[in-house]
Amino acid sequence: MKHKKTYKLYPKNIINESDPTSFSGDFLNNHLHPGYFKEGLASIDPEVHQALIEEEQRQQDGIELIASENIVSRATLEALGKAIINKTVEGYPGARYYGGAQHADRIEILAIERAKQLFKCCYANVQPHSGSQANLAVFMAFLKPGETVLSMDLSAGGHLSHGAKANLTGKWFRIVHYGVSKLDGLIQMEQVRDLALTHQPKLIICGGSAYPRTIDFAGFRKIADECGAILLADMAHFAGLVAGGVHPNPLPHAHVATATTYKNLRGVRGGLILSDEPNLERKLNSAVFPGVQGSVILNAVAAKAVCLGEALRSEFREYASQVLANARSLAFSLINNGIDVVTGGTDTPLLLVDLRKLQLTGKQASEVLEVSGLICNKNTIPGDAQSPKITSGLRFGVSAGTTRGFQEQEFSQIGKWIAEMLHALSSGDDLAPLTRTIHAKVKEMTNAFPIYEKITNHSDPSL
Repeated sequence: MKHKKTYKLYPKNIINESDPTSFSGDFLNNHLHPGYFKEGLASIDPEVHQALIEEEQRQQDGIELIASENIVSRATLEALGKAIINKTVEGYPGARYYGGAQHADRIEILAIERAKQLFKCCYANVQPHSGSQANLAVFMAFLKPGETVLSMDLSAGGHLSHGAKANLTGKWFRIVHYGVSKLDGLIQMEQVRDLALTHQPKLIICGGSAYPRTIDFAGFRKIADECGAILLADMAHFAGLVAGGVHPNPLPHAHVATATTYKNLRGVRGGLILSDEPNLERKLNSAVFPGVQGSVILNAVAAKAVCLGEALRSEFREYASQVLANARSLAFSLINNGIDVVTGGTDTPLLLVDLRKLQLTGKQASEVLEVSGLICNKNTIPGDAQSPKITSGLRFGVSAGTTRGFQEQEFSQIGKWIAEMLHALSSGDDLAPLTRTIHAKVKEMTNAFPIYEKITNHSDPSL
């Protein structure tokens, strides 16, 4: 019987034939994946590298007014690029499903302890990949499919993950929404109580993505207790102000709070779950893992630890205070220049503009403002007749601009530029000359407040 011819898998002299288990590291680097551990992004993938460089330039040149965005520190960027990204763990510190987790445990414990200190609570889970994942975990911890949730309507300032029809939470649970007053845009606690007593929800949510005023957390807890509900405070859009001591902390009242680490916490994109009730730890932990997530994104957890550590510094309190002052300066400037601001102002880093008197849509307005270097987003407003793809409003945030160093005078000027553009668009004027003028002024302002030391050179092989 003839034997099949065998073939060597590696070129001659690459392995020691007397010891077939020995491989040359040079061969692995030069033949299997040349440059894998040595070459940077610029040489390995110039197309992606160039797109990233242009995005960094876009951020430098424009004024970012999207409320859900901020600018992370150099330390956060460094943490995100570390080799811990290669490590896989499941479970929690001290009880992982994989070995080699000692450094992962150390980092996650740091993030947990910093979160608890920052928000003055006894429990923190730093694993959620996003605020929406954090909210989903809370649903899983306390609800069965089909049970009732009371939350703010999306058009009134709520969030998709609070039971919007297009979201999983809206498909699997019975959602009852409360709104805001048509007169002043504020939550009406009498309506919330009436709905709660009528529908007996298992979960009540306060907080959202576009509500600019302080929430009556104590009032919500009283209503939750009347109907035996769990109270969730979603503080994604004001967590940084809570951390900085310039906004009420919901945790003395809410059973559980969720937050994001970006926005005005100035960190990596990701979520947090917080509580000051020790008996909820096991329920919430198991809802995150294995409930709605698997392995931990460890470089993100490391970056969360960095941002939480930064937020514990005294200068972060100054930042939070400046965020609030800047938001109010922008609102005041817009109002003084003839633009309708929903609720007449703000207690948070965000504010809403009502465009209906100008007969404009949010889509029109946001596109025109972006051309001039003022980046914001279209947004529904209370009583909006337009679709979410069009909207009758705009949402502005000041967190990113404040990180750059803008203060009240800069945001007052930004408000004037926004108003000029909106009035010109409403009047049907030729926008080209005004757009060029404002864009030049925006560039002058951003050049005075660079976001990093330099825009990375496109030929830098270290990236």
